[in-house]
Amino acid sequence: MASSSSLASSTKLVFFACLLLFTFSSHNLVAGESDKVKLNLYYESLCPSCQNFIVHHLGKIFNTDLHTITDLKLIPFGNAHVSDDLTVTCQHGEEECKLNALEACAIRTWPNQRLHYKFIRCVETNTNAWESCVKKYGGEKAINDCYNGDLSKELILGYANQTLSLKPEHKYVPWMTLNGEPLYENIGDFVDLVCKAYKGKAALPKLCYSSVLSQRTMMLEFSYVDEAINH
Repeated sequence: MASSSSLASSTKLVFFACLLLFTFSSHNLVAGESDKVKLNLYYESLCPSCQNFIVHHLGKIFNTDLHTITDLKLIPFGNAHVSDDLTVTCQHGEEECKLNALEACAIRTWPNQRLHYKFIRCVETNTNAWESCVKKYGGEKAINDCYNGDLSKELILGYANQTLSLKPEHKYVPWMTLNGEPLYENIGDFVDLVCKAYKGKAALPKLCYSSVLSQRTMMLEFSYVDEAINH
């Protein structure tokens, strides 16, 4: 008969083996940050195609397991202009500047990609009712303090620098880059392209094996940089 000390030792070994297996398995469910595919979306809040893309298509990242291999970054500036005195003029008028700043503040308030995406999706679903989104998701004081203070302009000028520094330059919005390379009109295939670009050790998301990838139905029009700006 095994002694109590032997049983205790065996139990400990089994426990630590299970713990290691769990840790290893969990590690392989989600890619490390350095392994994730870098997906950047450059957009403006009142561009109809940007709204359509954010509300109806970009959510695939978080509604499926695609988020496990994707590092999504939203850049709310689009085709706006910055004058020599750092005044920002937006393509669809002052209301767009306001909403761009609001969404920039949301990204700052909720660094978690899923959280700030949900808020921005709420705003883009009905830009006339953005205040209800602030009440729905909380963070009202932080967002208001950011928007009404100097921080919102600082954030927008930062996004302006990121947008205007793109190489090659963006031609329209929505404009998406994957690991720094523009997708151009292939933005509609972003899920398939993320799956193909991923080179990490974690297992590919189930969505990458879905037949849905071969059924592209996304039709987008673009707001071009050289289109007239509405004042």
